[in-house]
Amino acid sequence: MIETLRKRLTDREHPARLHLIGVAGSGMSGLALMLMEMGHRVSGCDRVTSAETERLQSLGLSFSCPHSADAVSDAEIVIYSSAIRADNPALAAARKLNIPCMRRAECLAAILNGKKGVVVSGTHGKTTTSALCAHLMREGRMRPCHYVGAEIPVLGTNAHWNEDSEYLVAEGDESDGTLVNYIPEHSIVLNIEPEHLDHYKDLDEIKAVFDRLCSQTRGKIIYCRAHPGAEDVCAKYPNSVSYGWSDADYTATDVLERRGRTLFTVLKGKEELGRVELGIPGRHNVLNSLAAIALATELGVDFPAVTRGLASFAGAKRRFETKYLSSSIRIVDDYGHHPTEIAATLQTARSLQPNRLVVYFQPHRYTRTQLLADDFGKVLQEADLVFVADVYPASELPIEGVSGQTIINAMHRHGPVETRYLPDLGIAHHTIGNALKPGDLFLTLGAGNVHECGMRIARDLALLEDLERTAGGSLEGKLYEPMSRHTTMGVGGCAQYWLEPSTFSGMQAAVNYCRDRNIPVHVIGRGSNIIVRDGGLRGAVIHPSGGEFDVLEIQGNRLTAGAGVRLKKLVSTAVQNGLGGLEWMDGIPGNVGGSLRMNAGAMGMDMVKNLVSVTCLDEDGEIRSHTREELNAQYRSIPDLVHNFVLQAVFEAQPAPAEEMERLLEAARARRKLSQPVGASAGCIFKNPPEIPAGRLIDELGLKGACVGDACVSDVHANFIINRGHARARDITILIDMIRKEAKENRGIDLKSEAQVIGDRDPQF
Repeated sequence: MIETLRKRLTDREHPARLHLIGVAGSGMSGLALMLMEMGHRVSGCDRVTSAETERLQSLGLSFSCPHSADAVSDAEIVIYSSAIRADNPALAAARKLNIPCMRRAECLAAILNGKKGVVVSGTHGKTTTSALCAHLMREGRMRPCHYVGAEIPVLGTNAHWNEDSEYLVAEGDESDGTLVNYIPEHSIVLNIEPEHLDHYKDLDEIKAVFDRLCSQTRGKIIYCRAHPGAEDVCAKYPNSVSYGWSDADYTATDVLERRGRTLFTVLKGKEELGRVELGIPGRHNVLNSLAAIALATELGVDFPAVTRGLASFAGAKRRFETKYLSSSIRIVDDYGHHPTEIAATLQTARSLQPNRLVVYFQPHRYTRTQLLADDFGKVLQEADLVFVADVYPASELPIEGVSGQTIINAMHRHGPVETRYLPDLGIAHHTIGNALKPGDLFLTLGAGNVHECGMRIARDLALLEDLERTAGGSLEGKLYEPMSRHTTMGVGGCAQYWLEPSTFSGMQAAVNYCRDRNIPVHVIGRGSNIIVRDGGLRGAVIHPSGGEFDVLEIQGNRLTAGAGVRLKKLVSTAVQNGLGGLEWMDGIPGNVGGSLRMNAGAMGMDMVKNLVSVTCLDEDGEIRSHTREELNAQYRSIPDLVHNFVLQAVFEAQPAPAEEMERLLEAARARRKLSQPVGASAGCIFKNPPEIPAGRLIDELGLKGACVGDACVSDVHANFIINRGHARARDITILIDMIRKEAKENRGIDLKSEAQVIGDRDPQF
């Protein structure tokens, strides 16, 4: 069948109508591109669209999503990826219509066997090595066709057909036994290890497939002598050529790793060919490049061309690919999903000498996770901090008891490396991004979609570091800071950008930077009167802290306080200097800035009564001072300060006897002790309606002690909701809505919030 299909596929005068199922995958998309370049009329379907399918559509692919029976109705040949299940609607329809169906590797073999094929095979390293082979052959002006399982910047695309070329360089996939379909001119065998044991019985069965490939190779069999499996299969063939660290036909010596590049000397036997610089890091890539060097040299490419090619090679997408690099953090993505690959990748990462190596690993397939968990647990010990996602299933069904936690358990058996299970990849970047420190190398590792986590962190980190540069050193920032650490209620998701300016100009720069880019801005002090929803806060959360914001000065009867000064400190400083009239503020759990915006009050007093003036960052981005009379002060709010952010305020106090001030403080403390509960709260939840104090109303409704999860109405004061330890914001808001409903239905009273509920219910970034 393959020979018949090969003739059909290589008949340029009569283009075929082909349909590819699973065309969004890296292997299938490359095949689609090659088939279109051969002149065929190609369509494809997949369950998702992607940047790759959009690119292929622009080149002529007819694409449909999702999979459907209609997509194959007029196809002559249907080609499907190994991830496609038998019950796929498009594949099932093709078989029902008796349309010839072939696997991706069978189609590739049919094409390759018509050229002088170079098949690059092995358990790992195929993509990098096949790309290097094609690149070195290009440098030697051989103009090969190529088929590589990833995007290769230096090659332009992951696949290319050249009708006039003698050669086609291609990855040979061993996962499903289809390697035996290739009859190549030359073969490269990188390594042979136990892998894909969902398909193979054991290592001997895997070796038999590679042995068959070698027996069908007409020209050179280039193999890695440093790898026992490859040595065992290939050394017996008289047309074999070896490479490795020693006792091989091609060897590398004097290896030096320098800032992401690798230098080494190449020997052919005892002859020194020359010193080369490889444009990618890692000792394992020295071996991969030796395979390509051996191929190019055996094909007659001169060594200066080989040297140029190695120096200009920039690697493949998702093969130790740097996604972000700054003076503080490097983010790298790598496709490695087998223990040997991971060990090599971690060694390469270590060669860059980061302060810490932080890894987010996504296991690939349940069978591999189950069979190789112990090996994963060992090799991941090389990292300093490891996060593990849930299993990326590919085409597999779940196996009971097998998950990302399986890897965590294996790691715990082998060492003390700190590790944490983060199954939800959609929000994992919140935890990881917040844990990163200057000097870290963060590595996303796996064959699934784990790279999305690194991309999100890279996107937000780039903006944060640009903002910090704009502020000129007067601001410190952090990604995804949990708001539960910064609110007195102790709940809430994270802040996308957490910013701590220490100067007024630094805050001005931060706010203006965000406003210019339509980034939401929130300013939060102690967080004593807010409830942040579980989805957190998109945009910037500014916490004026330290520096000018903590300045507290006294001149005569007036106290000038930065927005970050706590009211308790304001009161104690006044009392120590013989100034009274502010004692009522002592028990308000807030800072000057937030308390002014809320016009906080107690015991018949409020903030405005003692205020002389306030310095603000106004809506237009300018810093100005406003007198008390200019502010639109209302009960429990000053609307003018909602968008004009407080930087500093001046308060008026009066000389008073120390005994009188101490008496007032003691009386206020005693009253609070009796009337306010102990525990994590946001203060009073509701404003007092005209008809009745809110606490008394809730008490009369019989709601004291009512709970939703760990959020409970206080038994001491019913206008307080207490977090008993593990409440979520959702619990609190449900309880608030329940109280409002009861008040409206039973007493006809609309309770208004004093505590502000802000943020998103679900993460939006």
